[in-house]
Amino acid sequence: MIERYKPNTTVAWVVESPKGFLFVEENIRGNLQFNQPAGHIEAGETLIAAAKRELLEETSLDLDPHGVVGIYQFPNQDASVIYLRFCFYATVDEALPLTPIDPAIHACHWLTRAQLDQQSLRSQFVKTCTDDYLAGKRYPLELLHCQMP
Repeated sequence: MIERYKPNTTVAWVVESPKGFLFVEENIRGNLQFNQPAGHIEAGETLIAAAKRELLEETSLDLDPHGVVGIYQFPNQDASVIYLRFCFYATVDEALPLTPIDPAIHACHWLTRAQLDQQSLRSQFVKTCTDDYLAGKRYPLELLHCQMP
């Protein structure tokens, strides 16, 4: 019998301000790495509810997504886990100072795309999602159909 495929479903954000894009600096096994605000969906959550919760926990920012940048399927570094990432986007009028609620988040940063190239990244998809957004890949939230009991 073939083992059932169960990717880890995650949500992420591209948030743009006049000062750049929002990234979190997180402690991953003792190393500080940059990522978009992102995380796993919890039982009973819709994709949008999970995205809003993760953004709030990691940055203290309470936003509704404006749309979807893309849906990404990729393995972790040793290919032992496969992720299915739903990336949302929003824009804000000013780059407010933010305070992480999640203790795993060391700090929040507003960075330009060029500044992102100088950072240690959690995965290549931090750049991929940002680049897709900059390339105009933006889809309406109606792309998603979420029905939870």
